[in-house]
Amino acid sequence: AGVGGGSLVYQGMTLEPSEAVFHTWLPEKLDHARMHRVHYPRVARMLRTVTAPDDLIRSPNYHAARVFAERARRAGYGVEKIPMPIDWDYALAELRGEMKPSYTNGDCALGVNNGGKHSVDVTYIERAEATGKVTVATHHNVTGVARAKDGRWEVHVERTDDAGRTLEQKVLTTRALIMAAGSLNTSRLLVRAGATGAVPDLPDGLGEGWGTNGDRIYAWTNLEEDFGAEQGGPVVYGSKDWADPTHANTVIQASLPPLGLDTRTTMLVGFGVSADRGRFRYDSLTDSVSLHWPLGGDASSYRHIQRRVAALSRGLGTLTDTNLLVNSTWHPLGGAPMGTVCDLEGRVRGQRGLYVLDGALIPGTTGACNPSMTIAAVAERAMDTLVAQDVGTVI
Repeated sequence: AGVGGGSLVYQGMTLEPSEAVFHTWLPEKLDHARMHRVHYPRVARMLRTVTAPDDLIRSPNYHAARVFAERARRAGYGVEKIPMPIDWDYALAELRGEMKPSYTNGDCALGVNNGGKHSVDVTYIERAEATGKVTVATHHNVTGVARAKDGRWEVHVERTDDAGRTLEQKVLTTRALIMAAGSLNTSRLLVRAGATGAVPDLPDGLGEGWGTNGDRIYAWTNLEEDFGAEQGGPVVYGSKDWADPTHANTVIQASLPPLGLDTRTTMLVGFGVSADRGRFRYDSLTDSVSLHWPLGGDASSYRHIQRRVAALSRGLGTLTDTNLLVNSTWHPLGGAPMGTVCDLEGRVRGQRGLYVLDGALIPGTTGACNPSMTIAAVAERAMDTLVAQDVGTVI
């Protein structure tokens, strides 16, 4: 855990779905035209997104990125640079030996320690703290939420030390509670609160509408071309196939962290469209919430990704679909989705002062894109309305 959450370790791809893909998979009333004009650009400005410079890509450390781009073009696919929330001058300084490698050796896959990454702690949180109206409490683990008899919200917290040992248990009370613990944890906290009666009368659809964002993760071992023992990253190029919004997908190459030897292997990741949905369920025997996903879910989306990944990696080597070994996703979405559990501004239906403004609000997919930019744009859109309508009355 860290201040900044998943943005500390995410690759950083900052993609906006096309209008056709957006309207196929996200609620129409979100108004793509306005979000495209106002909210997506606002996020890009806050994160200061740029693409990698050519002089960096030409360096030996970025050979894997160049191989991916060439293979994709050879297979007949378009390739373009991906906007990233990174000051690439830091990576260039690494090449000159002025900084310890982080971007240029793939270590950035585990987080960046030498600066230059515009993660949430140095963008949104830093700007919020600068107002003097925000306090960030580290070492606080939320274990539950409840609604008090007077209608206010209770947040049950354990304060810990660096080793995770509980030093103190606290209950924080507030008029308004904004859930932003990520799809998995926001959903688990609310589903448990509803099942135990800590928050009565939560919407019936709570815990449903969860999707994988259509993620598929591969290990590509290439015996024809050497990726290099050090793979610069995090991401440089992507290949979009968005012509048919019902099967849209994006394929990227992502650097592996340094392993100490040349395995001739890199990562290929596909972001598709998640049509199937899982559900969170509460188990009273264990007082826990677990996720249930349909067997064979998102098979159609995966077939389209597999076809493209297999084509660009064709040749001497192997392509390992890691999802067949361990079913996983980088981008869980849903659990308290807009339209059923929440309105478009994240207000939980029937629960005054309770809001969801994270990936749990997104109905399962962000349309062939990793979801960080759409989550942020939806939150920006929501805040415009909440500041105008709820601040001073509810908040």
